[in-house]
Amino acid sequence: MTPSNLRTLALGLLTALPLVATGPLQAQTWPDRTIRIVVGTAPSTPTDIVSRIIAGELQKSEGWTVIIENKPGAVNTLGAREVAQAPADGYSIFAASMPITAAGALLPNSQVDMVRDFTPIIKATVSYNALVTKPTLQVNSMKELVEMMKKNPGKMNYSSGGYGTPAHLVGELFKLETKVDVAHVPYQMIPQAIQDLIGGVNDYMFITTLPVVELVAAGKLKALAVTAPKPLASFKDVPSVVDQGYPALAVADWVGFLMRQGTSPEIVNKINAAMNKAIANPAVRDTLERIGAEVQGGTPADFGAFVKAQVTQWEGVVKQANIKMQ
Repeated sequence: MTPSNLRTLALGLLTALPLVATGPLQAQTWPDRTIRIVVGTAPSTPTDIVSRIIAGELQKSEGWTVIIENKPGAVNTLGAREVAQAPADGYSIFAASMPITAAGALLPNSQVDMVRDFTPIIKATVSYNALVTKPTLQVNSMKELVEMMKKNPGKMNYSSGGYGTPAHLVGELFKLETKVDVAHVPYQMIPQAIQDLIGGVNDYMFITTLPVVELVAAGKLKALAVTAPKPLASFKDVPSVVDQGYPALAVADWVGFLMRQGTSPEIVNKINAAMNKAIANPAVRDTLERIGAEVQGGTPADFGAFVKAQVTQWEGVVKQANIKMQ
């Protein structure tokens, strides 16, 4: 090899070395500034509350500066797009929940693909819905509710917190599984939906358990089931959907965290380890359980496989039920 060729080879190797070392070196110095968690829902929603609890623990246990930014709207896709378009440097994290996995079918022009655009970090928590009815409805089980709806096709309805929310998606899955004809009544505010259910304006709804535990105990609402594989401690006298012969309705809402595709695996693993540590803290676990959230944890690969399965499931429900955003 000629001296000229040797010099060319040496220069090429020197140029390439920083590229090889960028990921590990970046991870060694990360984080050196504020990390933001972008939440695709409004303040005080389950995703927001879980994110704030975990962010607070990361600040205490890791010494990181973590802030929450709420970007609600368009089935969580506004927040997702914010992170998908941010630099892949580890400083923007997307807090996702179940509805985002249906967004591809609900909003085909959203330009957000949960599998293509994101690197998974961790599934942090899961929570379940309760199937509750107005107190005057003369049914005491899911079977009796289905029988009533079949005897009154098109005359009954269920409410939700809006199109694409967990209550809406589970409500449509319930219709598909039971082949009933009921109307969907979307609300912009869950408290109003609950009040109208208590007042008898609507017949039933699926809703996260926390806001209705005391209402059921007081007899203001009637709980027929929980969408968990088995009864919940907070609803110990209420059978699960599995117990009543509807295993396909054993579905959970969840909160998980992702970053833009292309983020250094070393940074992703560093955040995964810190978040696993945070949710394993007994004090954090107790706080999350009090709001009806069960701690999960695991690897980025675990969460990635879960997200892919959720996209397949919920986009399938949207298409089969022919749900149209309004």
